[in-house]
Amino acid sequence: MLVVHVHVHVKPEMVAEFRRVTIENARASVQELGIARFDVIEQQDDATRFLLIEVYLTPEAVTAHRATNHYAKWRDAVEPMMAEPRQRTLYNAVFPDPEGW
Repeated sequence: MLVVHVHVHVKPEMVAEFRRVTIENARASVQELGIARFDVIEQQDDATRFLLIEVYLTPEAVTAHRATNHYAKWRDAVEPMMAEPRQRTLYNAVFPDPEGW
């Protein structure tokens, strides 16, 4: 399994709209067969900072997700909302055993 953390810093005046479109994207994303989890997390001490935690069953599921209409809609919508470019870090799941999911 592949875990992706996407760090997002949003312009203060865009937080509510970012939350709305990101939750819409997350709801659609969890319906994809290759996605095990898709969390949207807001930093407690800074409401302009978010972490998206995406858990994919296979590397191909990442490619499939990025080809969906809902991802493209989200990507284009949030681009002008960013205070700085989003950053992505990739991880491999170690525990729980990915084979046991």
